Amino acid sequence: MSDFLELAARRQSCRDFADKPVEHDKLVKCAEAARLSPSGCNSQPWSLIVVESPDKVKEVAATTQLMGLNKHNDDARAFFVVLEEHAKLMPKMAQLVDSQIFAKGDLGGFVLSLCLEAESQGLGTCILGLFDRPKLRELLGIPDYKPIFLLVSVGYPASDRVRDKIRRPADDFVRYV
Repeated sequence: MSDFLELAARRQSCRDFADKPVEHDKLVKCAEAARLSPSGCNSQPWSLIVVESPDKVKEVAATTQLMGLNKHNDDARAFFVVLEEHAKLMPKMAQLVDSQIFAKGDLGGFVLSLCLEAESQGLGTCILGLFDRPKLRELLGIPDYKPIFLLVSVGYPASDRVRDKIRRPADDFVRYV
């Protein structure tokens, strides 16, 4: 895909992964794309744990099984665990605002870059906010003081079908002046 809008239209939350391992180099490329994301004051308030060993992947998938949701993660072949780090703002900026003021937006861009790179390589992703954080912390040795931002399941989609996107029309939220 050469057109960014085509890539954005194709990216979707994958909830049916194929029984096919994901190559390590593809995960590395996803991490690299995320690393290149912009951030306020170039603070880069993120770190990433790439879970790819089959045993650990199954254990991480189990942390997503809350309230009967996310069973599709049982077939994921990898996970990206996105952590929020302390943002180091320029001293003048840090005098005006809290150091984490831009972090959530920066992390959103980080995750989107990761997911779009995955899509460009034929991988499917699903961004997850609901999971057993204490269990995941224990499993991966993540300290209590480090916020877990999101979890992203990864694998090859079982189907090439792209679902229709249900989005508000641009007129509902875009204003040109």
